[in-house]
Amino acid sequence: MTVIVPRCPIFRRISQFCKQLFEDAQSKNNPDLETLDSGLTLEIIPRSAHNISRRQISENALKVLYRLHKSGYKAYLVGGGVRDLLLGLEPKDFDVVTNATPEEIKKLFRNCRLVGRRFRLAHIVFGRDVIEVATFRGHHEQGNEKTSKANASGRLLRDNVYGSIDEDAERRDFTVNALYYDISDYSIRSYGGGLQDLNAGVLRLIGDPEKRYREDPVRMLRAVRFATKLDMQLDEATAAPIRDLAHLLSDIPAARMYEEVLKLFFSGKGEANYHMMQDFGLFRPLFPLLHNGIKENPKGSLARMVQMVMSNTDARVQQDKPVTPAFFYAALLWYPLRTRAEEIAHESGLNLYDASFAAMGDVLEDQCRTISIPRRFTAPARDIWQMQLRFDRSQNTRAFKLQESPKFRAAYDLLLLRGEAEGGNIAKSANWWQSFVGADDELKSTLAKSGGKAPRRRNRNPRRRRRPAGDSNGENSKPQAN
Repeated sequence: MTVIVPRCPIFRRISQFCKQLFEDAQSKNNPDLETLDSGLTLEIIPRSAHNISRRQISENALKVLYRLHKSGYKAYLVGGGVRDLLLGLEPKDFDVVTNATPEEIKKLFRNCRLVGRRFRLAHIVFGRDVIEVATFRGHHEQGNEKTSKANASGRLLRDNVYGSIDEDAERRDFTVNALYYDISDYSIRSYGGGLQDLNAGVLRLIGDPEKRYREDPVRMLRAVRFATKLDMQLDEATAAPIRDLAHLLSDIPAARMYEEVLKLFFSGKGEANYHMMQDFGLFRPLFPLLHNGIKENPKGSLARMVQMVMSNTDARVQQDKPVTPAFFYAALLWYPLRTRAEEIAHESGLNLYDASFAAMGDVLEDQCRTISIPRRFTAPARDIWQMQLRFDRSQNTRAFKLQESPKFRAAYDLLLLRGEAEGGNIAKSANWWQSFVGADDELKSTLAKSGGKAPRRRNRNPRRRRRPAGDSNGENSKPQAN
């Protein structure tokens, strides 16, 4: 028998009173907080309550914002620019959103060019500075085949449905990017608790994570990049589907992946991004050759090389030294190249030197299926590889000519990495070249004449040659028996 105990009326009244007090207090702390029909919250922060000043915004971005506003359109600074200013960081670029269509934007700016098919954007060009202007995105239910299209897996192929700022916020990826700076009154519109997540160090996806990742799988890479860049933790719901959906990256056009890889590994956080991508299974779709080699031998030369390339690239970025995709890919793909060369040598009977030249095209072709590396970088990468084959053969007078090559420094740096990764004869070769590069002209000549061997030094106090028994001087003769 179930006994139902009636609630005390006094307790119910106290409970309702406390709840009302809490809601009133929350309303006072967030007077401009409202909930949209979609369930996304909106908080408006007035100019007096935030730290963004127009002095921190680029002059060209302000020109675009003001012209749109004065022409009767809504205009907002959005995304990373607002986010970084709130964090006290220097924004890399400033993006603008408006309710003006791309064609209307083009009429306002003579220096405007329209780009993109999947996302129609306007680029306002001020010399080398480009301000990207996008029209508010809308929901796909409002579009048609010409303006919106998705494939069978849910990935968006076309996304030119326009809407309101609230709908645009719902289409943003992370709450910390759903921040809008309003040029009309200098307030900030924060959607989905973006400002609170920014202060708490939490990276949260807007909407259903699985659906959002299927719409654009690159969002998984952006989650990794923002987490390391901003030193944030991925929200549990945001991280949960990534491992199961990582394979969707294989469907992304290789040309788009090239740009994403530059953002991941040339930002000073490459090593952290690499480890996080490995943890979520995101490295394999981008670098299948490297993934297979590392899986086969997790502690081998390839695994050590990848680790060193990432950490060295980070160090160069932090020291404001130049980094180039040519060296990056030449170093990462060196061991897959050697593996392929050995296979060709075994199958065709070619020597390893000739087989290596044949393997270069195969390895680059395989990698370019997932990441489209421009020819201006693959050609220098080939030169760097070819010089690796010449280092052992040039530890003599030919070393002088090899050092004059335009790609010598990059090839030499790769040789040093190989020596550290492999040890053995490669380390000896790297040590010889290190001695040669750092030597003066006289010592270089000595090293070159030694033919790759350390020059023999004469002993200042050589042993006196022992005279045979019976020598005329009798100094070394054995005493005769009595």
